[in-house]
Amino acid sequence: MNKNKITVSAFAKRKASGEKLIMVTAYDTPSAAAAAAAGIDLLLVGDSVGTTVLGYETTLPVTMADMLHHTAAVRRGAPDAFVIFDMPFMSYQPSDDEALRNAGRAIKEAGADAVKLEGGAEHVGLIRRLVGAGIPVMGHLGLLPQRIQSVGGYRVAGRTEAAAAQLLADARALEEAGVFAIVFECIPSELGRRITSELQVPTIGIGSGPDCSGQVQVIHDLLGLLDFTPKHARRYAELGNMMREALSAYAQDVRSGAFPSESNCFK
Repeated sequence: MNKNKITVSAFAKRKASGEKLIMVTAYDTPSAAAAAAAGIDLLLVGDSVGTTVLGYETTLPVTMADMLHHTAAVRRGAPDAFVIFDMPFMSYQPSDDEALRNAGRAIKEAGADAVKLEGGAEHVGLIRRLVGAGIPVMGHLGLLPQRIQSVGGYRVAGRTEAAAAQLLADARALEEAGVFAIVFECIPSELGRRITSELQVPTIGIGSGPDCSGQVQVIHDLLGLLDFTPKHARRYAELGNMMREALSAYAQDVRSGAFPSESNCFK
């Protein structure tokens, strides 16, 4: 193991020192290698692979097989990165035994360093069991994409006093259960600041304000690979447009006979 690789023991220290944690999603070997070379701290193999790569409308159809396949590819691209396996829908909800088996597969078969699961205090027992088995766990609160069917859409979470209080209570329960960090998705910035100040473990925000201990974004949003950019994201490139222009130029060259040229041929 690379002695400079971040480990779970370092997360609380990073928060205490005020050094921000940087996380992006990665789904394949090239994106993982690029992110690692850029100095990204954490690579999340998110179940968002369903909507960004696999063409699904939601993350719900993503399977364990999908996640194992993509996580292994990310590990090959970034062998010294801290890689987090996003537990897909119904890989941990049916029973704690099934969740333990699936989380173990993420570590053993795909080479992940940790797993992430959505939900609050209802998963305390499961988190304790996973951590007790030696599997680091990252929590996820706020907007929960795997519960999109029950909440009726993608909405900012924690806007009422009652909802904010429940999020804080869930965060404290997850921390007590042993998570090493918690993702907060789409909560008001002030609530993100408050929860971050009241927890010992780091908070990783996505649409949850600048005061979280770190930030996570979907790599396709940052690179402009998709037409839609959510409010919480900022485009740092327009690779989608560049891809279309390059492919159009290639097609034109083939049609005109300009490609392949003599330099592209063998003798």
